[in-house]
Amino acid sequence: MAATAHRTDIDGLRALAVLPVVLFHSGLDLLSGGYVGVDIFFVISGYVIAKTLLEDLQAGQYSIWRFYAKRIRRIFPALFATIITTFAVAWFMLLPQFFESFAKSIVATSMFMSNLFFWKDSGYFSAAALSRPLLHTWSLAVEEQYYIFAPIGIWLIYTYLGQRWRLWLVPALLASLALSIYATTQAPTANFFLLPTRAWELLLGAVLALAPPRAMTSRPVNEAIAATGLVAILYAVLTYSDATPFPGLNAIAPCAGAAMIIYAGLAPTPTLVGRMLSLKPMQFVGLISYSMYLVHWPVIVFFYFHYLAEPTGDQVVLILLIVFALATLSWKYIEQPFRGVSVTTHRAHILTAGVATILLCIALGMIGVMTKGAPSRFPDYQHIEIAGGEQWNRGTCFQEGNPDPQKWDAAACTITAAGNKTMLLWGDSFAAQYVPGLVKLHSTLPYQVIQYTAAGCPPVLSYRSFARLGCTDFNARALNIIRDHKVDTVVLAARWTDMQSRGLGELTSTLTALRTLGVETIVIGQSPQFSIDVQVIGYAKGDRTGKGIDKWHVFFDPSINRELAAVVGAGATFIDPMPFMCDNPATGTGCPYRDAGDYLYADYGHYSAAGSNRAVQAYFPGVKGR
Repeated sequence: MAATAHRTDIDGLRALAVLPVVLFHSGLDLLSGGYVGVDIFFVISGYVIAKTLLEDLQAGQYSIWRFYAKRIRRIFPALFATIITTFAVAWFMLLPQFFESFAKSIVATSMFMSNLFFWKDSGYFSAAALSRPLLHTWSLAVEEQYYIFAPIGIWLIYTYLGQRWRLWLVPALLASLALSIYATTQAPTANFFLLPTRAWELLLGAVLALAPPRAMTSRPVNEAIAATGLVAILYAVLTYSDATPFPGLNAIAPCAGAAMIIYAGLAPTPTLVGRMLSLKPMQFVGLISYSMYLVHWPVIVFFYFHYLAEPTGDQVVLILLIVFALATLSWKYIEQPFRGVSVTTHRAHILTAGVATILLCIALGMIGVMTKGAPSRFPDYQHIEIAGGEQWNRGTCFQEGNPDPQKWDAAACTITAAGNKTMLLWGDSFAAQYVPGLVKLHSTLPYQVIQYTAAGCPPVLSYRSFARLGCTDFNARALNIIRDHKVDTVVLAARWTDMQSRGLGELTSTLTALRTLGVETIVIGQSPQFSIDVQVIGYAKGDRTGKGIDKWHVFFDPSINRELAAVVGAGATFIDPMPFMCDNPATGTGCPYRDAGDYLYADYGHYSAAGSNRAVQAYFPGVKGR
């Protein structure tokens, strides 16, 4: 059987997959769901791999070693060139604690287990993501793990099931989808990163490839199928956000959209969507899409390390130009030459070279791991363990992971005993950051302060988190605590920037409930956050003397506090931390992060013990002497 003709519309579909991912990661807010491009890639890969294996079987050329040799020739050159180049740049840019983590990710990526590494080590949307140059390789690991099973599975289907392939493939697809839907609420991070909950996306493409030749449909019907597929993809790209439970049910739209476009393209007459995707610019972006995906994230991460700030509009354009140039060079001088190597003639050499390359990159990663980040690269840098977070009463009063309100204890979490009134401090880690200062300055407070805080759980009753399911029950329990302990005043504080994509107006659910309870309500706005750990900022700026006051600008738009104040309205009190902590609060510039050698922040934005003392003294409600 002759190989299927090259489909230019699938090249264009690859462009439609990679461009939203790159633009989303570059900070283009319009494409808030750009990450779904990865799911489109999964469907395409499932289709192409199954189609290739089926053609080899029908032609009597099937060989599992031939399959792996072709995969090595296709994937390894650009991937490992990116890893080695990224290692070289990271050697000169990443400070030891970041370099050690990066080195571990090299080992995991080289073994095609980076999805497991990042599942355990970080979240895709977390603040730490911007310090991980190989985070995006999790999707390659999913595909490679799929490649372990695909050639065997397709062979078994072809050999023993024939046209009865649906007996195996469709139930497997549905089982994976059902697991993904279940895991959306029960194990969201695993759901995002792991193969069992992503397999249905790849299998959807495989179903298209293994299905019998499609029956002819009328051209209008075919046009409608392709157009519906495009609309489904654009809907996901434009309306999804980091607050969207994903993958699960919400992944159906982009995946089904990709499948519909592929299916419509099987007709002899191309659709309008197919012709659009086959335009030369779309084709070219599709051809370089693999290299573009590989290089874009390291470029963005290194940008943040260099500039210590979010890119401006002009800088975003520069990032995109650099990514496009590097992707083109990688495609032309790395991908293309290796694709010309004959698998039939040089199979053994390809397999040997592949294994050798894996071992080389593992060795590079082990250099960073065994040297604990190679601190000798920066002999004048010394990482400091900054006091603060260890005083948050972790485990009971500040709960991490998935919070459980039953683990909270009122006696243990009454952190100050002075005063004849009771105050509840309710929020996430940006509420817990005030605890060290409150404990130290307890004699200046007219309240007994009760701490009720959980990581990643803003004090919003309507808040639903697919990453932390316990937030809903945890927040609901706060109302009982207020009643049971006769709380007079409630202070709400959070990392409000996390709420912007959902809408700050959701805070109204809490304000309304507190108004009904008749308690005084005070909302503390967004406190300063920087683009990266303040120790990195200090080292990169050359502020190493520890004398005077060192300042930098915040990572977010300070107007968020004006928006938040408008939501709070006249029914509660709003406190804006920015005027107390920055010289120019309207622009978020001139914000001290270190004073006479003492860091005011423990990381990128949580107050250190010293910073907490300063903040509580400066603006926390009820403090005497302000």
